[in-house]
Amino acid sequence: MQCYYCKHPETKVTNKRDIANEVRRRRECLKCHKRFTTYEKVEPLELYVIKKDGKREKFSKEKLATGVMRAFEKRPVPLEKIQSMLVEIEEMLQKKGKEVQSSLIGEVVMKKIEKLDKIAYVRFASVYKDFQDVSDFKKELRGL
Repeated sequence: MQCYYCKHPETKVTNKRDIANEVRRRRECLKCHKRFTTYEKVEPLELYVIKKDGKREKFSKEKLATGVMRAFEKRPVPLEKIQSMLVEIEEMLQKKGKEVQSSLIGEVVMKKIEKLDKIAYVRFASVYKDFQDVSDFKKELRGL
């Protein structure tokens, strides 16, 4: 690691801490002896979604969050729980590899939503499963 101040190519680590998903290192330059802090974190893989028609599209956190937030609209679920669920979903998808089927994303999201709120689940399922009439809602409700 190059010194932040004098650009000398050698430093030593004097202190290291793991904080959430990153590592904090306190460093000292072997030439000028000044100290500085660096942070390291793993850069997530670029994730692609394979759509039903076979097209590939870059995964969008925003698109996922918009759909989920719409399902939870006017429901008594704390925003922190919803955001935590979204992070869990994204982390799980990252572990699946560079490409994920859209159907898998939909199923995972529905399972997570069902655990938090049944009404939000039915709302999300109605869009995801493309309900056409009341009988589709009744069938889904019987499954709950």
